[in-house]
Amino acid sequence: MHQQQKYAFVIAGTASGCGKTTITLGVMRALMARQMRIQPFKIGPDYLDSGWHTAVTGVASRNLDAFMLPASILNGLFNQCLVDKDIAVIEGVMGLYDGYGTGLNYCSTAAMAKQLGCPVILLVDGKGVSTSIAATVMGFQHFDPSVNIAGVLVNRVNSDSHYQLLKQAIEQHCGIPVLGRMPVMPDIELPSRYLGLNPAREQSLSAQCLPEQGLQQQRWQVLAQQIEATVELDKLLDLVRLNEPPIGSVEGLIDPQLGHGLTLALAEDSAFNFYYPDNLALLEKSGVVIKRFSPLYDSQLPECQMVYIGGGYPELYAEQLAANGSMYQSLRQAHLKGIPIYAECGGLMYLGETLTDAQGVRHTMVGLIAGQSHMEKRLTRFGYCEAKANRDTTLIAKGETLRGHEFHYSDFNSDLDPVFDITKRRDGVIEKCWQGGYQNGNTLASYLHVHFAQRPGLLHRWLEIAREHL
Repeated sequence: MHQQQKYAFVIAGTASGCGKTTITLGVMRALMARQMRIQPFKIGPDYLDSGWHTAVTGVASRNLDAFMLPASILNGLFNQCLVDKDIAVIEGVMGLYDGYGTGLNYCSTAAMAKQLGCPVILLVDGKGVSTSIAATVMGFQHFDPSVNIAGVLVNRVNSDSHYQLLKQAIEQHCGIPVLGRMPVMPDIELPSRYLGLNPAREQSLSAQCLPEQGLQQQRWQVLAQQIEATVELDKLLDLVRLNEPPIGSVEGLIDPQLGHGLTLALAEDSAFNFYYPDNLALLEKSGVVIKRFSPLYDSQLPECQMVYIGGGYPELYAEQLAANGSMYQSLRQAHLKGIPIYAECGGLMYLGETLTDAQGVRHTMVGLIAGQSHMEKRLTRFGYCEAKANRDTTLIAKGETLRGHEFHYSDFNSDLDPVFDITKRRDGVIEKCWQGGYQNGNTLASYLHVHFAQRPGLLHRWLEIAREHL
């Protein structure tokens, strides 16, 4: 049987802030208008850009994280997601060659493009430049010739005459096709906050925004129409055929029977919504049933044997969270029963005793972890790290390690002994060491964001503890 043609490409930039997310969203929506089935991806650990992908396409965007996931597992997850899709549209991270450290091939967009065998469409800024833009493209072209830069898009170019000048310069001096331009579109700019873009889920729930059928829907339609008008999509598709899928497998990641009969209560609302879809999918593949609850609005947990509270912005909703005393009581009762609770970042702040917001107001929190969180004016921790357990925890046993990332403006102070010894390395050299994460009974909370697919069997300990409560 003839296999249906698949497509895949990476939209990469010259630097952060060059417009990758907006262009990516527009291209996705324009291809959807052509009845193509899109699978969005984001390189790196970012929750916010991938959240916008999901909002625009209606398909859960997946993170491609080379630090947390071995190549074989990552490739296998990529292939799995493309089974019922036509095209993978992958948004890069920072600039094309920016990764973890100074090496070209570690956690960069370029390295991921090579690993997956996907061509790169390079986005360059056309404002205030003419022939010099060719030097920029040529520099990216020659920095690593093994990266397949198949085409160029030019951002912030309002006139066709200016665009033709840039197109001619790039094609003449670099030999790479220029596929189109995007004008400045201030009405399409995405709202931002200190962690980056505002969460798309929060925007859809905000009283200031109309439902998806209204303002947001209109925004994506206008963006897609602009892409269709000024980008040669047919030419782009000709350049990004995926002839061979990358080699990889996800066999053996999870025991498909271990979660049978278990229900997980997942915190999900405007305060808590940072989750990797792969994590939730892996839990479901073990047989776990996921029931969502809102710490903001619900009075109690659903009946469950395990609880997962992810990251988000609890500091912005601290007063409302503190007013929901019945949810606090429900979580405390679950903890006292020994139901295993796992919390990441914002979840740690929520499970602490108090949270002091950016205005200096202290709010009472759930109190399962003895300690206090408080907001700072700058990033407290940022980046990839490795955590080794110095005692048994809900997720991993003593001596085992987790790879993850931290990104937070808050700090957490506790007299409890931390359960993780954490190391940050750059270019093979230890840069920082610290301790973090707290275990109280079967409740584990830390600032670490973790991808559960990083090794087979990672979830088994959590599931086995949960099974004791069936």
